Amino acid sequence: MNKLELGQRIEEFRIKKGLTYYQLALKSGVSSNYIPQIERGEKCQTVEVLSNICEDGFGITLKEFFSNDDNVFTEDKVAKLTPAQKEVLNLFLNLL
Repeated sequence: MNKLELGQRIEEFRIKKGLTYYQLALKSGVSSNYIPQIERGEKCQTVEVLSNICEDGFGITLKEFFSNDDNVFTEDKVAKLTPAQKEVLNLFLNLL
């Protein structure tokens, strides 16, 4: 994945989460001017910055960020479910 593709992926997640540049920057601890530069592929961020953007800004792991399948049901996602959601999931899986 090159800088432009990485930036496009960040923009995709930012929009999906309904975050502005400022909100994402605030959550991830980077300058609000830096986010659009990353998204346009003008700047290359470190793994640490990318990790902060993913984990603190989007609430996802780096693995989820780089996954090509947004519908992957991982243990991390199950752990974030409420008890009621886990019960519904359990009932659904038992019906299969």
